[in-house]
Amino acid sequence: MQIDLVDVFGSGPLSGNPLAVVRGGEDLDAESMLKLTRWLGYSETTFILPPTDTAADYRVRIFYPAGELPFAGHPTLGTAHAWLTSGGVPKQAGRIIQECGIGLVEVRQDADRLAFRAPDLLRSGPLSDEDRAETIRLTGVDEDQVIAAVHADNGPGWKLLHLKSAEQVVAANPVPRAPMPTDVGLLGAWGPGHDKQFEVRAFFADPTGAMVEDPVTGSLNAAVAQYLFGQGMASGRYVAGQGQRIGADGHVHCSQETDGSVWVAGRVETVAQGARLTF
Repeated sequence: MQIDLVDVFGSGPLSGNPLAVVRGGEDLDAESMLKLTRWLGYSETTFILPPTDTAADYRVRIFYPAGELPFAGHPTLGTAHAWLTSGGVPKQAGRIIQECGIGLVEVRQDADRLAFRAPDLLRSGPLSDEDRAETIRLTGVDEDQVIAAVHADNGPGWKLLHLKSAEQVVAANPVPRAPMPTDVGLLGAWGPGHDKQFEVRAFFADPTGAMVEDPVTGSLNAAVAQYLFGQGMASGRYVAGQGQRIGADGHVHCSQETDGSVWVAGRVETVAQGARLTF
């Protein structure tokens, strides 16, 4: 059993979201997977397993400190990268099919990045008045900063506040503690001339109830892209930044193709490969 460490969505060395990828853990049960995830302390750890769907190249189980996720974005790209660099060969050249809790997810090469096709949203549309007020409270923003408050659920259950500016997103100070499960995000646009078009932040409650900020979040950015493209607030492609308040500098490249599909891309770099696990 081996473990790889990768950096996903970074704009340079060690600037993205770290991910641990375990290979050869077929004999681990869910409890052991969760225990290792909590010990490592990353936002997610993944476990590559043989596929059960003949169309898939591999199956992945995705854990975060509070349990298992049916889908997550940076673990999807990081796992695909680790699978490829450890010798994985896709059934179709240039097209990787990942099996996970929500089904099959397509991953492909996008210049010097990997990209995943955003899965369909499980829930969208406006938040209820109660959810809107609670999300505003949790993220520490002012009501008059909010353009829209919507569901952005593609597995983790994100609730998204669209603010009037990226500066307001960066300045927000969330509450220190929150009930589980809490998965909330902020979105705002940068002005003309900026190297990024949007800024995103994501917060979740850990098993102790502490509010944690995620460095760079593929699932939330996928849902944000579907929201922005669907509302006509973005077209073609754009770059979103994330993580600057906690020392990261994530760049997430989002695009929409003529068939309406949305793709989320980022750089993935190997930090360490093939360390042996003996627990």
